[in-house]
Amino acid sequence: MGKKNKDLGRQLIKDRFGHTPRRKVDNETMLHTTELQDGYDWGRLNLASVTEESSFHDFLRTAELAGTEFQAEKLNITFVNPKQRVGLLSKTQEQRMHQKHHEHRDQLKIPRRPQWTTETTPEDLAAAENESFLKWRRQLALLQEDNEILMTPYEKNLEFWRQLWRVVERSDVVVQIVDARNPLLFRSLDLERYVKEVNPAKMNVILVNKSDLLTEEQRKHWAEYFDCEGVRTAFFSATLAEENLKREAELAKENEDGKPSLSLLELREAADEIQQSLDVLEQTLEVIESKIQTGPHTLPKNKNSPCLLSRLELIDFLRNIYTGPRNTEEHVTIGMVGYPNVGKSSTINALMTQKKVSVSATPGKTKRFQTLFLDRDILLCDCPGLVMPSFVLTKADMLLNGILPIDQMRDHVPAVNLLCERIPRHVLEDKYGIVIPKPLEGDDPKRAPFSEELLLAYGYNRGFMTSNGQPDQARSARYVLKDYVNGKLLYAMGPPSVVQSEYHTFPERQRKPVEESKLPNQQQRAMRINKNMSQELDKQFFATQPSHAHVKGRTNFPHLRLANNGNVMVSSSEESAEAKPWRHVKKERREKLRRKFAHLDEH
Repeated sequence: MGKKNKDLGRQLIKDRFGHTPRRKVDNETMLHTTELQDGYDWGRLNLASVTEESSFHDFLRTAELAGTEFQAEKLNITFVNPKQRVGLLSKTQEQRMHQKHHEHRDQLKIPRRPQWTTETTPEDLAAAENESFLKWRRQLALLQEDNEILMTPYEKNLEFWRQLWRVVERSDVVVQIVDARNPLLFRSLDLERYVKEVNPAKMNVILVNKSDLLTEEQRKHWAEYFDCEGVRTAFFSATLAEENLKREAELAKENEDGKPSLSLLELREAADEIQQSLDVLEQTLEVIESKIQTGPHTLPKNKNSPCLLSRLELIDFLRNIYTGPRNTEEHVTIGMVGYPNVGKSSTINALMTQKKVSVSATPGKTKRFQTLFLDRDILLCDCPGLVMPSFVLTKADMLLNGILPIDQMRDHVPAVNLLCERIPRHVLEDKYGIVIPKPLEGDDPKRAPFSEELLLAYGYNRGFMTSNGQPDQARSARYVLKDYVNGKLLYAMGPPSVVQSEYHTFPERQRKPVEESKLPNQQQRAMRINKNMSQELDKQFFATQPSHAHVKGRTNFPHLRLANNGNVMVSSSEESAEAKPWRHVKKERREKLRRKFAHLDEH
């Protein structure tokens, strides 16, 4: 009976794992994945955003597009010194890279939609689009490989670019939404060229979002710069507009709660009075508009204003900005295009006074373009968030500008080093209430703090500790970098025509500086990269008193000792016996090494 059960088990294992029949079709060939009926719709549209890839997949993709062969080599491992500007470029390297960016800026393009007519079949159009898209990606790969230029991880899914093509074709005005802290990084010059290629009558507009983070003087610099570029610009803050809408809604709710209930007759009388007052106001507004149109103080329409527009002012700006032939006679179509995390969806929700589109900092949240009527004569056309190719110096720039997600970063040291280069020491100390260690002897006293110096002080102050009792630098880095991206640590890039040190100035120190020597000893050691400070080494060296004689490197002379005056004295046999009191003590009662060297285990 047992033998049969054993044979049965072997047979079941063989049937399941040993001889698995392959599914084949009539011509004795294996099935393709698209022919398997496994519940997955293989013919559906692939709408997953593809921007950031691993280094291995990015290397394979670049090699494939460039048509080059490669050979695997052993990885060279280098040890990183925390006391240096890790991951950042020197001043000479930055100048060289800026020169390369200026030379090759005309090659930084977006994919074009191939020419098509009504006679073109969908299959032929799709094949032409795929071929054009592959050619575009190959050109960018060759540009990166030949000139060693770093680019933003642009969108690599053709479906998202098809949505952009449709938005450009349908829109009368294409609005690029950029971040006010670095508008040039998020502006695509080639997109403006492509809009004019589709139809010269179409118009390009730049909407500088998060403009409440800038001063009026800074907005004036950008208005003058875009005037020289010949692009209309508007300054807006979606966050500020949403806060004003919430405040108005709360006030309206309080007024409604405080009013007593009225009868139907009283409501009708109040409605008639409101209607009469509205008619009078409408007549007055018509007179004022006629005076403004004919008045001598009307602002020129081709000049950009540095004023921060409200919601109603922005709507009026979009209504009157375009005077050319419209795609649809009934309304003007406004196409909204922008990077993720620049506030495109927040701007649309603020204009619509309610949530119409989902908000996310990750590309690919909006799958397809959608149309929304802002008013009877204004139609918004929302495009999915696209990461367009742009030149950057290092990967740390992309993290600080919100292009790459902070929660998925693998190396925080370059980004925090760049943050410390931009934000002064006293601003960081005032913001977080911490004391960053000062440079040691021999270092430049005015140098920026290193990444580890800031993160050790921040982590110890917030209680972010690892299992071995050290401050958690990775966790601290995520908090500090998110504060920079959200604008709590403010640093704004100015236009090329303005000196950066004059464009953005930092406030003076607010808190009284605290001396590092007045902090607890444990905190001082936790904030230091090198735990053995020079002051401690000097103190330990001069505090030790020699208690035995040295003769040619030998110290085992128990019968010799030094007197207070420095003379050598010969001790008796009893004294020599007392020199080693542990000889007659049991081994278990000896002093533990961890107690003796407890000072080495401190932070």
